[in-house]
Amino acid sequence: METTLKRTERVVENLNRALHHIFAVDPQVFLIGEDILDPYGGAFKVAKGLSSNYPDRVLTTPISEEAIVGIGGGLALCGNKPIIEIMFGDFIALGFDQILNFASKSVSMYGTKLDLNMIVRCAVGGNRGYGPTHSQSLQKHFVGIPNLYLFELSPLHDNIAVFEKLVNLTFPCIFFEDKVLYTQRIYADGLIDDLFSYEFLDSAKNFARIYADSFEENNCLLISPGGLVPRCLAAARELFIDWEIETQIIVPSQLYPFELETIIDLLADSTHIFIVEDSVAGGTWGSEVAHQIYSRLWGKLKNPVKLVHSKNSIIPSSAHLEKQVIVQKEYICNSVKEAVLYV
Repeated sequence: METTLKRTERVVENLNRALHHIFAVDPQVFLIGEDILDPYGGAFKVAKGLSSNYPDRVLTTPISEEAIVGIGGGLALCGNKPIIEIMFGDFIALGFDQILNFASKSVSMYGTKLDLNMIVRCAVGGNRGYGPTHSQSLQKHFVGIPNLYLFELSPLHDNIAVFEKLVNLTFPCIFFEDKVLYTQRIYADGLIDDLFSYEFLDSAKNFARIYADSFEENNCLLISPGGLVPRCLAAARELFIDWEIETQIIVPSQLYPFELETIIDLLADSTHIFIVEDSVAGGTWGSEVAHQIYSRLWGKLKNPVKLVHSKNSIIPSSAHLEKQVIVQKEYICNSVKEAVLYV
């Protein structure tokens, strides 16, 4: 579908508009979660107005993530299309069993393919001072589960198109939403600022590429999920202006399974490849992407793929300590400069 992005629109407004659109066009869609009824509309107001317009399909629940995801799985098994809101992504761990052992397995464990449309939305990430149990990015714990798809909110992708895909995916999926993005402005019209533009690399608009027209060669390539786009973009600007390091950024909407073939030529032409993520090191989404890159381009890569991730620590509540743990612009810049300038 044609993009409906508005430059004045914030990401949370675009996400809310997408949910209203999906509810309007598909009567099988439900929303389930804690405190999602108006006037509250969820902890981050993503569900604002839905319960007023669709009171029979917006179901507020007790505080029990396992029960919420279990109910959603049951609705999906019966042919409905539930969207489950996990107030803080950290608590998705409480629904892990329902995702791993029921929803994902139900697609194929009955002897034939069974459509199971279920979306689990969860707000992730730090930089808000919410502390160790409300600030984590747990994407890596869901990578590699058969039949489970992973997506991430981005300021580049129109959520109307994204959710039209998700509600008809026929597989359960998780949609990670970095909390800091909610208040950010959406990028529209292919322009970001006076230096950078963006384009989509495939007809499905899964992969977006951020680039500067003035760049003469592809020196560095950052692969980043949507939540890190503002930090990667700030790093790319600083690297170019202060250090004359040319950097472009690839942003997938679908994290897993990762569709490497779409960007294989860009990767092969890059001098340095960095995969940036908020997860702590070890068994991460970035590791999976790096493995795919090595499997396809071993012997052609000009330099090793470098992973940039948060430090191996819990996330403090104190703002200055939090910034020392979670990936920031400065950490991305230093990682690139270390690889490019100080070899």
